[in-house]
Amino acid sequence: MSARIVWLILCGIWGSTWLAIKVGLRDLPPLSFAGIRFVIAVLLIYGVVRGLGIALPRSRKDWTLIGLTGFLAFTVNYGLLFWGEQHIPSGLASVLQATIPAFGFLIAHFHLPGERVTPGKVAGVVLGISGVGVIFSDQLSVSGILALWGSAAIVVGAAACAYANVIVKAHCGHVHPAVLAGGQMAFGLVPLVAGGLILEGNPFGFNWTWPAIACLVHLAVVGSAVAFLLYYWLVRHMDVTRTMLIALVTPLIAVAAGIVFLGEAISWRLVAGGVCIISGIALINLRRRRGGLSGPLVTAGADGLTDVERAALETHP
Repeated sequence: MSARIVWLILCGIWGSTWLAIKVGLRDLPPLSFAGIRFVIAVLLIYGVVRGLGIALPRSRKDWTLIGLTGFLAFTVNYGLLFWGEQHIPSGLASVLQATIPAFGFLIAHFHLPGERVTPGKVAGVVLGISGVGVIFSDQLSVSGILALWGSAAIVVGAAACAYANVIVKAHCGHVHPAVLAGGQMAFGLVPLVAGGLILEGNPFGFNWTWPAIACLVHLAVVGSAVAFLLYYWLVRHMDVTRTMLIALVTPLIAVAAGIVFLGEAISWRLVAGGVCIISGIALINLRRRRGGLSGPLVTAGADGLTDVERAALETHP
């Protein structure tokens, strides 16, 4: 299969997940929806790990870090994301979640001494934060207090995911990405499921409509397991710059899908803020010098994935 075709498929998959979350939330409560999604995804990824004979970590420290990053990247991030998207358009949610690299740069400055501060990175962070400010300026006056809180929740979740990515970069570079993703999901889903049972009730009593089931299957099977396998194949057949472009394209697809299929409105503030955020991501992640990409963010691990590619794998819903 052509790498370009796989790239397009991944853009389509990760661009569509925001739509699936929004539609599923019409019938399913947020914590349980997210938790059940990851229960299914973990089972599928575990089957992949067993099928490929990938070794599991034996160190208690590795499992502790996987559990911690799983709580940040899946419990906090996805719990807030699913809750927040109840109150804001799916396209807006995708744009706000795209701030993960900007938060990652700020956090890495304090935890990763090898991270170099460059004018491009600083400009990228300033653009990203400015974009969030532009979007927030529109929420309270136009959409109400719940939209403002929903937007804020997604940004907080993005910061938590960025912190998890920095921890992974600093301490888990030797862990295979399938094991890392599956382990993080496994630890992260427990509070989501438990919180759902306590706050939202028995899942068997939910409004299990066919659209809700289809969205759940799409997110768990296609958006998690299939997308992971395609991405893992792609990074071995395409250079890192082009794979990172997926993170810039998917918010655009998500916004377009929300407009076409859900009739979501688009304001000039969303456009302006989105342009700032996406431009900021480009400045932070897509830097070059003569001879290609450089710096600690593109150091390949034992599994062949660079740190940039590992981080990109965790920025999609």
